[in-house]
Amino acid sequence: MPSSRLHRSRHRAERCRAARHRHERLSSPSTRAISPALGTVLLIAITVVLAGTIAVMAGSLSFAATEPSAALDIEADADRNELVFDHAGGDDLDVRDLEVRITVGDEPLDHQPPVPFVGAPGFRGSPSGPFNAESSPEWRTGERATLRLAGTNEPRLEVGDVVRVTVSSDGQTVARLVTVAC
Repeated sequence: MPSSRLHRSRHRAERCRAARHRHERLSSPSTRAISPALGTVLLIAITVVLAGTIAVMAGSLSFAATEPSAALDIEADADRNELVFDHAGGDDLDVRDLEVRITVGDEPLDHQPPVPFVGAPGFRGSPSGPFNAESSPEWRTGERATLRLAGTNEPRLEVGDVVRVTVSSDGQTVARLVTVAC
């Protein structure tokens, strides 16, 4: 039996030497540095991918000022040759930034209102409310603006005519209004 113990002992010693040799080979200075370097590269790659994703998401957000949105109503009085605009809700509007385009029937007026104004070709007198240049330029909910068409502004407003108005701010449509003259 002593020889079998000796044999097992030698065999165990050889296995230990082989394991130690393998460990020394794997943990030599040339292989030990691979793991931290690989970890560093992976950490940098993940950081770059995350930063790129965040930059793309942030770039898709719009920080531009939004155009105003307002609910406007219109009435057309053919007897008085008058258009009445009511600000029914939504954002306050700065009339200095507005462009108002009016058609009667399917014909645009010869002279469009240069809001705000005081006396302009194609219009009788001065408009009221925020369309008047002497008023506050802010058109707020609940306020009314009127303007009267002059007899020289074609086409003339007749009972039953469909009146269409587009109100724009900086090229963006704020409201499209349609009414029938009474």
